Amino acid sequence: MPRFAFKEWAVVCRALAEGRQAVILRKGGIAEEGGVFLPDHTRFWLFPTYLHQNPDGLKPGDAGRFPEIDCDRPPADTVRLTHYVAVPGVFRADRLDQVLDLASFHVWSESTVRLRFAYRQPGLYVLPARVYTAPDTIEVANRPEYEGCKTWVDLGIEFPEVGVPVLSDRAFADVLDAIGRSMYPTGVA
Repeated sequence: MPRFAFKEWAVVCRALAEGRQAVILRKGGIAEEGGVFLPDHTRFWLFPTYLHQNPDGLKPGDAGRFPEIDCDRPPADTVRLTHYVAVPGVFRADRLDQVLDLASFHVWSESTVRLRFAYRQPGLYVLPARVYTAPDTIEVANRPEYEGCKTWVDLGIEFPEVGVPVLSDRAFADVLDAIGRSMYPTGVA
């Protein structure tokens, strides 16, 4: 039962919720310890954020979705939880081509992938994201401790994992296969 939430651009959360994105690529937030992301949780809620969203960082089809997503924005004092994620494995891409091979599974532009991969030390975490739609929207108060450029937010309460997967079992298995081929191209882990 997830009690943690994962802060991500609202436009990326929407892509995950609609099945247009099936991996999360992460480097680390400014407010994270040492500025480094750690994949501390493999089950979490998506916490849409609106700060620092940049249409230039997205593929053209997704860059134009900002007005639509902004219309669905909750009041500033509210966090709306509609989807949770189960991550069946965590991968570390140490070569740029590993991440570029996964372009069909995320909405970032190639230039954003290249910038984030190269930032500080080369590499990115790749999290296959099995996204579930909750049967009911959960609204929680947006607290001051949730603010800042950090990835994880402790909601302080566990919410039940009840929901419908966004992608079919077969479609998600294809995502895992593609990640495996990208991370381990010779088939050896």
